[in-house]
Amino acid sequence: MSTIVSPSILSCDFANVQRDVEMINSSDADWFHIDVMDGVFVPNISFGFPVISAVKKHATKPLDVHLMIANPDQYVEEFKKSGADMLTVHYEACTHLHRTIQNIKSHGMMAGVALNPHTSIELLDDIIEDLDLVLIMSVNPGFGGQKFIKNAILKVEQLANLIHRKGSRAKIEVDGGVNLETGALLVQAGANALVAGSFVFNAPDPMKAISDLKKL
Repeated sequence: MSTIVSPSILSCDFANVQRDVEMINSSDADWFHIDVMDGVFVPNISFGFPVISAVKKHATKPLDVHLMIANPDQYVEEFKKSGADMLTVHYEACTHLHRTIQNIKSHGMMAGVALNPHTSIELLDDIIEDLDLVLIMSVNPGFGGQKFIKNAILKVEQLANLIHRKGSRAKIEVDGGVNLETGALLVQAGANALVAGSFVFNAPDPMKAISDLKKL
């Protein structure tokens, strides 16, 4: 089975968002990765509901929405209305994680949990069977273009073992510093999906970059 590729539009050309969305539509990519930041949970601010709705209008592939925000529960319904197909919340931002996951699923979306680089895989032991997706952050969240944290490879292996042991169907996604070299190591460790921003949108041929990741 080929690797799922989810280009991060955080790295796209904001003056030509529709053009870049249509490029992803035409490419071998599987999902659109959309990072939502609130300036509270992470030290940056990014897309809101109007941008997600605008992307949805032109996208022909599922929207993989990653919430780097405090108090995500109060916005779940709004993200569904804006067009999210998958909604991933941070373990570190959810006091009642099980309730949050059930809330996401009740709105017909796939539910994911993201882990910061310092957060242990073991903390998912009690909820892994309820998840559709686990997103391993291989950089500290908040900004694109950061250097890959190598410990993410070990975390992917640990997560793959946990998923197998618990009989979960959760996919393993990795975000941060993904390129052909790091991507190959992550897939070998058990990752199913790769988020790529700078590697795709700064490439001379973004569609080829996506295709190359897909083959890992």
